[in-house]
Amino acid sequence: MNDSSSCGTLSHFNRRTLLQAAGMSGICWLTPLAERLARAAEKSPKGAPAHSVIVLWLQGGPSQHETFDPHPDPTSSVAGGTKRIKTAVKDIYLAEGLPLVAEQMQHISLVRSLVSKEGDHERATYNVKTGFRPDPTLLHPSIGAVLCHKTGAADKTTVEIPRHVTILPNQWAARGGYLGDQYDAFQTYDPNGPIPDVTKQVSEERFGRRLSDLDVVERQFAKGRLKKLDEAKTLHVDSIKRAQKMMSSDQLKAFDVSKEPESLRKEFGDDPFGRACLAAIRLIEVGVRCVEVTLDGWDTHANNHATVAAKNKILDPAFATLIKELKSRGLLEKTLVLCGGEFGRTPAVTPATGGREHWPHGFSTALAGGGIRGGTVIGANDPNPTFEPDQLSKNVKDPRNVEDIHATVFSALGINFEEELLTPIGRPMAISKGKVIRELLATS
Repeated sequence: MNDSSSCGTLSHFNRRTLLQAAGMSGICWLTPLAERLARAAEKSPKGAPAHSVIVLWLQGGPSQHETFDPHPDPTSSVAGGTKRIKTAVKDIYLAEGLPLVAEQMQHISLVRSLVSKEGDHERATYNVKTGFRPDPTLLHPSIGAVLCHKTGAADKTTVEIPRHVTILPNQWAARGGYLGDQYDAFQTYDPNGPIPDVTKQVSEERFGRRLSDLDVVERQFAKGRLKKLDEAKTLHVDSIKRAQKMMSSDQLKAFDVSKEPESLRKEFGDDPFGRACLAAIRLIEVGVRCVEVTLDGWDTHANNHATVAAKNKILDPAFATLIKELKSRGLLEKTLVLCGGEFGRTPAVTPATGGREHWPHGFSTALAGGGIRGGTVIGANDPNPTFEPDQLSKNVKDPRNVEDIHATVFSALGINFEEELLTPIGRPMAISKGKVIRELLATS
C-alpha cells in the first residue's frame, strides 16, 4: 500500500458508500465536489495543522487520582490521603507529585472522563494506541503509523531515518497494523546507549563486498519472476535501501542527547525517560513524525501512593521540560503531545495492599501543543462513586470514548479521520470512528 490518499472519500466509492446511497431514496448520491470538499474542511481545525506527535506512554495504568485528577475532599473516599496543588491555570488542580507540570498547565489540557470497555493491560493498550478494540481478524495501525502513511510522499526526500520511533519500548510498541510492517515504530532504548542495528560489524571494504554479493542474489531472485511476482510488493529491496541510507545519515545524530547542554539534560532528569524525552525533541527537529516514549511501572495493585510518587519524580521534570523546550525551539505549535496510559485506577484504595485496581470507567489523559487549546479540562468524576456494575456510567460527567481522542488528534494533524483506508484484502476501514472533542481544538 502506498502513501497516497487514493482510497480516500474524494477519490473512490466503496461498498459502504453505495449501500448508504441505496437507502437515500429520492436523493442524488453523487454529491457535488465542492460540497464534499467543504465537508472535509469541517473535519479539521482552521489554521496550519500539527506536523508531529510525541506520545508519553505510561504503561501499566497510571492512577488518575495521584496524577491528573486529584480528589482531596476529606469527605471523599477517593483520595486516600492524596493532596492537590494549584497550577498556572485558575481552578485547575493536579496531584501534589506534579509541581513542574502544574507550571505548564496553560499549554496542557486534560480529559478526565475517558471510558472504555477494556480492563486488561494488553487489550487496553491496543485500544488506546489504535482507537479500536482488538479484532482477531485485523491488526489496526497506531496514530504514528497512520500519520507516517498519510505524509510519506512529503517526507520521502527529507527524512533519512525512521519517521516513526519508539524509545524504551515494552512488548506492545506501536505497530503499523494493516498498513504494513514498514510503518511499525523503530525501536531503540536509553539514548545513552548505542542505536540498535545501525553500526557496521565489519570493515567498509567487506561491507561493500556483502552489498555486491547481495545485488547478485537480488538479480537472480527477480530473474524470471517479474511476470508472476511484482518485486516491489515484497518491499525487501526498498527496506535494504532505506537501511543503508539510515546507516550513513547525519540525522542519526538526533538520537545523541550528549550534544545538548548538561544543564538542559539535568532539567529533563538524569534517567532513561528524561533522556528519551530530550531525544524525542531532537528527532522531531529533523523531521520524524511520531516518537513514542514509554515510562513503565504504573501497575499499582499494591503500594499505590509510594509507587506513583516515585514515577511522578521521573514524569514531572521530563514532561514539563518537554513542553518548555518545544516552546523555546518554536516546535510546540507544530508538535502535539499526548500523555497517558491504557486505563486508570479504582477510586477506592484496597486496604490490605494499599493498591488501586484497574479502572477503565473514568480515567485521564493529557494533551498539549499543536492544535490543542491549553488550560482546558473535559469531564469529571464523582468523588463518591458507586461501584455497582450497572451504575458505573453515573460516576462520569461528560464521558468521552478512547476513539474520540484519536479523532481529535487526527483532526489537529489535518488528517480526515473518516477517510477509509483499504486493508490488504480490500476491506475499507475508517481511520477513526470517534468524534472530535471540539473544546480541545485551539482554532475551533
